[in-house]
Amino acid sequence: MDRIVIIGTGQGGFQAAASLRQEGFEGEITLIGDEPGLPYQRPPLSKAYMADGVAERLLLRPASFYERSSLTLRDRARATVIDRTRRVVTTADGDEYPYDHLILATGARAFRPPIPGQDADGVEELRTLDDASRLRARLPGTRQAIVIGGGFIGLEFAAMARAAGVAVKVYEATPRLMSRALSPGMSAWFLEAHRAMGTDVHLGASARRIESADGRVTGVDTSDLEVIPGDLVLIATGVRPNVELAEAAGLAIDNGIVVDGALLTADPAISALGDCCSFPLPGGERVRLESVQAAVDHARHIARRLVNGTTDAYAAVPWFWSDQGKHKLQIAGLGTAADEVVRAPGSEEHPVFLLFREGHLVAVETVNAPAEHMSARRMIGTPKPVLEAAGYVLRKAMSAGKEAARATEL
Repeated sequence: MDRIVIIGTGQGGFQAAASLRQEGFEGEITLIGDEPGLPYQRPPLSKAYMADGVAERLLLRPASFYERSSLTLRDRARATVIDRTRRVVTTADGDEYPYDHLILATGARAFRPPIPGQDADGVEELRTLDDASRLRARLPGTRQAIVIGGGFIGLEFAAMARAAGVAVKVYEATPRLMSRALSPGMSAWFLEAHRAMGTDVHLGASARRIESADGRVTGVDTSDLEVIPGDLVLIATGVRPNVELAEAAGLAIDNGIVVDGALLTADPAISALGDCCSFPLPGGERVRLESVQAAVDHARHIARRLVNGTTDAYAAVPWFWSDQGKHKLQIAGLGTAADEVVRAPGSEEHPVFLLFREGHLVAVETVNAPAEHMSARRMIGTPKPVLEAAGYVLRKAMSAGKEAARATEL
C-alpha cells in the first residue's frame, strides 16, 4: 500500500493521518477538505473561542507539522466523485487523487428544520470556525438572543451569551433538555442550572417562523402563538451525517456510512470514521456517535489495522463532555437504552447518575466530578449488585473489586 487519501480535514481526518505516521506508514498521505486553512478543533467553538476569539489556539498542529510529517493537505477542495473501480477521488476543480486505501472522515453538517424566514440576516448556525466568528462578532451588539434547540451546542452558546451579558431565550421542542443524550434526572438538573444563569428556557416549544424587517431578524413566532423579539437567532437542532459522496459511490447507508467492526465498508479499499459512519457495538447494536472522542479513537483503530494488520473489532468505551458555564458535564458509556437510573450519593452541586440496562452499568453522567468520570470509564459493564453493595460509590466499588481480585490471586 503506497497511497492513502483521507476525505475530511476535521479532527478525525487529521488524527487518521497523524496516527498512520505514528504507526510507521511511509507512503503518500493526502488530506482533502473543503474548509480553508489548517485542521482545527470544533468543540471549543461554542465554548472557549466564544470567550477569547483566538483562532490560533484551535489549530490541531501548526503548518510545520504537515511539512515535517510529509502530509499533503488540500484545503478549499471539495471531493465530488469516488471512482471505486479506478480507485480515484475527483474534486470539484477536476483534480484527481488515486488511492490504495480511502478513509472517509466527512463528518456532519448542521441540520436546519423547515422554519420559514431563515434567510434573514442574524440567523446563524454553529458548526464551523466561520460560523463561530460571525456569532462572536454579533454578540456585543445583541440585546436578546433566541436559541432554537436545547442540545449541547445550543446550551453551550446560551451559557456563553449569558456570561457576555446577553439576554437569552431557549426553545426546545421536546419535554426536556438534551433528551437524546441525558437521563431525565440530569436533564432536570441542567434545566435549573440554566435558569439560575438567567436563561429563559421553554420546553415543549418550537419555532413556527422567523420574523424579520428590512432583511434583518426581529424575532421568532413560536408554537404557543407568541412572537418573541430577538436580534440574533441560533438554530441548534442537531446535525446530519455527510453521506452523499459515499452513497453516490454505491456504499451502503444506514444513519451513516455502514462499516463493520473494523470500521471497514463493504469495499475493502474504503474505511469510514467519526460522525459520518454507522458502526456496530460489541453487542451488535448499530450506532452513529457525534463525538470527537469517537472520531479520534476510530482514526487510531483504522491506522493500526492498515499498518499492522490488526483485526480486532473497535470496542472503546464512548465518552462525551459539554462545558455549560461553570458546569462540566461528562458522560461515560451509552445510556440511550437504559431501563433504570440511580442517582449516586453526593452533593447537589456535583450530581452523579448511574444508568443501567438489564442489571449492568451502561453509562454514568457527572457534573464537575472528574474522578468519578474516570472511575466510570473503567466500570462500564459492572453488575448492579456490585455497585449497590458499594452504596453506588464508584471508587469504593473499584477498590472492592481490586481487593477481591488480589484475594483470588492469593
